Amino acid sequence: MKRSPFYVIGRLLLIPIFKLLFFYKVNGKENVPREGSYIICSNHMSNYDPVLLAITQKRQINYMAKAELFKNPFFGWIIRRMGAFPVHRGAGDGKAINEAENVLKEGKILGIFIEGTRSKTGEFLRPKSGAAIIAQKMNVPVIPVCITPKNKKIKIFQRVTISWGKPMTPEQLNLTDGGGEAYRAASRQIMGEIKKLRENDLK
Repeated sequence: MKRSPFYVIGRLLLIPIFKLLFFYKVNGKENVPREGSYIICSNHMSNYDPVLLAITQKRQINYMAKAELFKNPFFGWIIRRMGAFPVHRGAGDGKAINEAENVLKEGKILGIFIEGTRSKTGEFLRPKSGAAIIAQKMNVPVIPVCITPKNKKIKIFQRVTISWGKPMTPEQLNLTDGGGEAYRAASRQIMGEIKKLRENDLK
């Protein structure tokens, strides 16, 4: 389980801070494989989300992050050290796809926010197909994750639940042959599992 020293130190520093700020609860940690490559697909509600996912399991997550975040040189330097790399939204970003594939080839974890952007209302947005495309091409499983705040929006000093679902193989997602409709259907299936996690957490 290779992690960059910057990631390890940052995670250790942030865990006690986030425990005070969010009173977070974690479900399904046993679903996270201890080795091998896979894709984490989570909903996206706030800038805190990458940290909330990182501190609730030990392996380093390498995020596909919107290119705008890297415009600030200092912040860009920090998130690169934490394993993030830029992707230009709205167009096929071949460089980002290649980097994502390399992450998985090296046996690491790739993190993708399946909605492609943050939900300002807390409601789920339509899923994008990028994670399904990469899962099919690299033949790796997808783990659905749901971030559920107490009152739809993530705020400090309120409970947040992070639930990890069971891995979904490309076969389970019907991605054996690929293709546009298959990718869209698989993305809806992943989002469906994320929704189920939220429904369970809100009971």
